[in-house]
This record gives sequence, structure tokens and C-alpha cells, in this order.
Amino acid sequence: MNEPDRFQHPIARLMSSRSGHFLLESGHHGSLWLDLEVLCLDPAAVRPFAVDLADRLKPYDVEAVCGPLIEGAFVALMVASELGLTFTYAERMPQGAGQELFRYPYHIPGGLRLLLRDRRVAIVNDVIGAGSAVRGTLADLEGLGAHTVALACLMSLGPSASTLAEQNHLAFETLVSPPFDLWTPSECPLCARGEPLVDPTLPADGGDRTSVRSRGPSAASPE
Repeated sequence: MNEPDRFQHPIARLMSSRSGHFLLESGHHGSLWLDLEVLCLDPAAVRPFAVDLADRLKPYDVEAVCGPLIEGAFVALMVASELGLTFTYAERMPQGAGQELFRYPYHIPGGLRLLLRDRRVAIVNDVIGAGSAVRGTLADLEGLGAHTVALACLMSLGPSASTLAEQNHLAFETLVSPPFDLWTPSECPLCARGEPLVDPTLPADGGDRTSVRSRGPSAASPE
């Protein structure tokens, strides 16, 4: 881990982190990036944490579990298996036009939608930062008529997840919640200093990961 003081929980050993100036899925900027693709390389190592999360969800009379793809759905599957519940997932859809924040809607496939209608659902994710994936999943669950009762994750970075849960009257469970720097593009101090904005999701095979939206101090201004 590059920032050992920030992460003390054993779950942190299953992922690597980087410090810098990063474009997050939500459209926010942050100083931390977690490489979550490696989280479930060893499912046996993740399972004890998923079991812990499942135990925390037992008081809420959950009837089904829904996890946003990709890695969040893997954790949700483990939790659903431990609880003996229906497992479902939400897929990320193309970016909405003209949106700066929370740009990507999430959609539960048609064959699963009827299974969730009128059922008590827990949204389970791996790590929640700004909350783009769980926010999109929650919106689609509400649209199809499910009763979302809980939000849970292995790690919650900062207060965004707990705030989202409180605003929507959901129970919230997480194993660890370290501090997290999160800014809108117009408020980002790293942009103001002219630090290049990096999108780690772009290919690394010799290409330029630097976002054209942040090549100088002017990137602190709204588009």
C-alpha cells in the first residue's frame, strides 16, 4: 500500500492504491485511486469479509441482494450466497449527455426486474467513494418498484455513502470508512495548481491518460 496510515483494516491488503489527481466515475476528482480489479483474484481471501458484511445485514429482513457490476457484483454474490438470498446485478449504461457529475446510469437487466419488484433489497458494493454505482443502482431499483432497505460495502471512502443512505432512509453497513479527498471539478485544488488530471480507466499501452479537461489552472472553471 502506498498510504499505510490511511488504511488499517485487513481488507486493504487485497487491493493496491495510488496517490495523484484522478477522474472518478462520478465525474468528481480525487487524490486516491484503488485498483479494484485485483480485489477478487482470490475469492477465499475476500469471503470472510463478505461473511462479516452478510451478518451485519441480517437484522434488516432483506429478501434479495443487488450489486453493481463489475467488482461490486462479485461481493454482492458472496453476500447473497451467505444469506441464502436471490442475487441480482446492475449494469453501467452509456454516459448521459451533458452531465458533469453522476454521468452513468445503471440498469438491472430485464430478466431480473420482476424478481425484485415489491421485495426488500440490499445494495452491496465493494468500495464506495462518491457513490456513482450505488446511486445509479438505487435509482433503477426505485423505478422498477423494489423496496431498497439497506446499503452495504466492504469499504466506504469518506462520508458520501452514509450520507446517501441517510438521505434515502436506508440502513448503512460498512467494515471500514477511511477519509477520502473528493472534489467537484470547479472546486478541485489540484486543478487550481495545474496538476494533470488522470483517467486510470484509459489504456496504459503507451497512450496518454491525461484528461484534456485539466491541462492547466483553467480546468478549475466549470465547462
